[in-house]
Order: sequence, then C-alpha cells, then structure tokens
Amino acid sequence: MNIPILSNEQIEMFFLVFLRVATIIAMIPVLGDRTVPFKIKGSLSLFVAFLVFPFVQPHAPMSENLFSMAFRMAGEVLIGVILGIASRLIFAGIQLAGQLIGFQMGFSIVNIIDPVTSDQISIIAEFQYLVAALLFLATSAHHVFLAAIVESYKVLPIYDFQFTGALMQALIELSGNMFVIGAKISAPLIAALLLTNVGLGLIARTVPQINIFIVGFPLQIAVGLIGVGLTLPIFLNIVGRFFANLEGEVNLLLRLM
Repeated sequence: MNIPILSNEQIEMFFLVFLRVATIIAMIPVLGDRTVPFKIKGSLSLFVAFLVFPFVQPHAPMSENLFSMAFRMAGEVLIGVILGIASRLIFAGIQLAGQLIGFQMGFSIVNIIDPVTSDQISIIAEFQYLVAALLFLATSAHHVFLAAIVESYKVLPIYDFQFTGALMQALIELSGNMFVIGAKISAPLIAALLLTNVGLGLIARTVPQINIFIVGFPLQIAVGLIGVGLTLPIFLNIVGRFFANLEGEVNLLLRLM
C-alpha cells in the first residue's frame, strides 16, 4: 500500500482548513458550548476538515515566513468567529430578555450559574436559553453552519479574508438586533408586570392597612410565571423567525468578507 506524501504547501493548507472548521464548530451554539466535551468538538472538527480538504483549492503560494503564516491563521479564525456571532447574538438577546423579566419579577437576587458562560444569570434567562437551544436543534439551525463550512470555501477561499467597512457595519447592525430581540421577547411581560405595580400602588393608596410589600412580591412572581407560560408561543414564534433568517445573515457575512 502506497502512503500518500503531502507537500509542505498541502500540510499548511490542511492546517488552515482545520483552523477555520474548528473555529466555526466551536462558535455554533449548543454544539460549541462548554458543556460539550472538548474531545467531541475536536474529533468533529478533524472529521469535517478531512472531508472538506480534498475540495479546497489553493489561491496563493505557501507562506514565506512566520509572520505571513500567523496573519493567515488569524484570518481563518476571524472567519469562524464572525460567522458564529450571527447566532451567538440571538442567544445573548434571549438571555437579555430573561434578565429583564426576572428583574421585574423580583428575581434579581435569585440567580444561578450558567454552565455555558460561567456567569450568574436569572432563572428565567436560563429557562428561555434552554428552550431556545431546543428550538435551535429542532429547526435544524445548526445545519446552516455546517453547510456554511463548505459554502465558505466557494465564496471565501483560503487566504482571501478581508475585513471591510461594510462587514463592520453589518456586525454593528447584528449587535443592535440583540437589543431588538430582548425588547420583543420581554415587552409583553414587562407591560403586564408594570400594570401589576400600578395596581398595587393604587391599592396601597386606597387601603393603607394592607402591607403591600408582603402582598406584592408573591403577586409579581405569580403574574410573571403565568405570563412566561402564556407568552411561550409568542417567544417560540419570535425566536423561530430569527433562526429562519440565520442562513441569509451567514451568507451576507461571507460575501462581505
């Protein structure tokens, strides 16, 4: 059996392919989270890189020095990071909405450790993140990024990464969408809790004998939990539409790079 001998140029190209693939997989929500063992992510990255490598054609000569190699490595990593931002910002907006709802409910000190980010977040934020993660897998949104690995080499070959002004503008708009997502998801519940606070304020003025703090805390929690349950279809609809737009956003980012 003849063992194929790879040239130095092919070894460098495979390393750059693996670097892009590994970064994209590490940035995919759910699959790239810290809770997924490193061995699984590394094995999947290596497997996908082996599948993609034969179809990748070099568009530039081999790196002449260490600085040139480091520059190309940084470009491949940035490609994966920028593509992952499109989905990561959606989940950041979902957690922002949960934080706002939890604060209005009185859950500002009822926090848990998020295993993904290792930060303290509201229980409501963690619940909505888990529901969104299930929806992300149920709608096959993660397949968008696996397909983007192959598509990226058609639109953006090795060595061709460029950080343009249009790309920066697109990233700023995606960052703004995070706050739009948070506002859309949390708006109905914040409105309901605001009306509850107004009603409690009127009761406190008209019936001063009632200890409004003792009555208000459990009432706000009850209204919040019931509201989370009632608005769950709205939550799934809003998040599902953002996941449906992921493919277009990823393709836009690839063209801008």
